[in-house]
Amino acid sequence: MEYFLQQLINGLTLGAIYGLIAIGYTMVYGIIRMINFAHGEIYMLGAFISLIAFLTATTIGGTSVALGLILALMSTMILTALWGWAVERVAYRPLRNAPKLAPLISAIGMSIVLQNFSQLTQGARVKPLPPLFKGGIEILRGDSFTVSLSYLQMVIIALTVALMAVFTWIITRTSLGRAQRATEQDMKMAALLGVNTDRIISATFVMGATLAAVAGLMVTLYYGVIDFYIGFLAGIKAFTAAVLGGIGSLPGAMLGGLLIGLIEAFWSGYFSIEYKDVAAFSILVLVLLFRPTGLLGRPEVEKI
Repeated sequence: MEYFLQQLINGLTLGAIYGLIAIGYTMVYGIIRMINFAHGEIYMLGAFISLIAFLTATTIGGTSVALGLILALMSTMILTALWGWAVERVAYRPLRNAPKLAPLISAIGMSIVLQNFSQLTQGARVKPLPPLFKGGIEILRGDSFTVSLSYLQMVIIALTVALMAVFTWIITRTSLGRAQRATEQDMKMAALLGVNTDRIISATFVMGATLAAVAGLMVTLYYGVIDFYIGFLAGIKAFTAAVLGGIGSLPGAMLGGLLIGLIEAFWSGYFSIEYKDVAAFSILVLVLLFRPTGLLGRPEVEKI
């Protein structure tokens, strides 16, 4: 039981990170019906920006670790949001009315460009960061195993819950959220009614990039090592989480992320760690066989 609870905590922590990245996929798809395959690389850039910002704040500025983390979080969110905005303006907006295959190819090309840009500017070697959060609390002590919840895991879970609450409020209670929902429902009619759909789509990319930036900072703190290739695998898993939960649904994206994290944690803990990705994708296939729209997805109604 103790080992099971520990893997549950680890899975929820990892799933929270996947969920934040998956929200970016599902928001973009919900509005323009396109998969932003460069979103994983936006998350990777957020991780690098957070590392550079934190080291700059603590080394040059002489600030404390807590203040350095706050400055790193703010600067990472701002700069990564600018990257998300730039990607939408350069790679996707010119192809808004092109055949569906064109923006898909552009998204894959932008993913490769960002990977190589990061490799050229930061190098191919991994970038380490010493542990900043030490210690935690004991939840349960057994005969041979102690269940612990680290302070960093508490921060990651609490920050994820807070961000989900904020973004849910934005989508459901603000004029920006109403414009996003109108654009998702019918882009042409929303434009006729005065909604600036180009601005709404750019704002959606910026919001997704902001969440990816927070996920990048979390991964940097949690694992203590990053490289230019982390965006590819994390992006694939986050996209899987979005499809599993029901792409186009924000709660579905977070639910899918938590499920992927739990599957990986429990499979790694009880079976062979080499096949944890196989287990996650196998569960996705089984779910889609019985629910093609995902766990919380809704069947699309074709407009005639």
